[in-house]
Amino acid sequence: MSFPITINGTLHQVDDSLSGTKLLDYLHEVTNLTGTKLCCGIGICRACTVSVRKAGNDYAEPMIACSTPLNLLSGAVITTIEGVAEGDRLSAIQQAFLDNFAFQCGYCAPGFIMASEVFLSWLQTAQVSEAELDGLIENAIGDHICRCTGYIRYYEALRDVAVKTLEAKP
Repeated sequence: MSFPITINGTLHQVDDSLSGTKLLDYLHEVTNLTGTKLCCGIGICRACTVSVRKAGNDYAEPMIACSTPLNLLSGAVITTIEGVAEGDRLSAIQQAFLDNFAFQCGYCAPGFIMASEVFLSWLQTAQVSEAELDGLIENAIGDHICRCTGYIRYYEALRDVAVKTLEAKP
């Protein structure tokens, strides 16, 4: 027996024997998607964050891949850092992180980007004001750990894109 998961637009049938396998291990060892990083291994640092939309949910949610077993993801649509850019064109948040010099070593960047992508996707339909952004951004990326830079650059990059997202809404 097997169950389906979709990763970056590709359907995978996961054998039931792998149901206890951690998502991160499946990404690295089976799909050869190594952009999602292992850091703490217990979900505290959030470097391994991916976007997951479970069946029946309208929105994706950020999910840690290092400790989430595959059996909790049956039918889910998963996006990893490899699925964010469109060809050679970076997403708005990827470009904003570069423009704001948001990272140095880049190890935690995939997790920050994925959490930001989930937040920006939600923001496109949410009814919020610019005055509410600071708290919402803190909620979206405030638990992520970076050992190289000040968090202000990540925050500023996400805020820049979030403001543009709000301005683009009808």
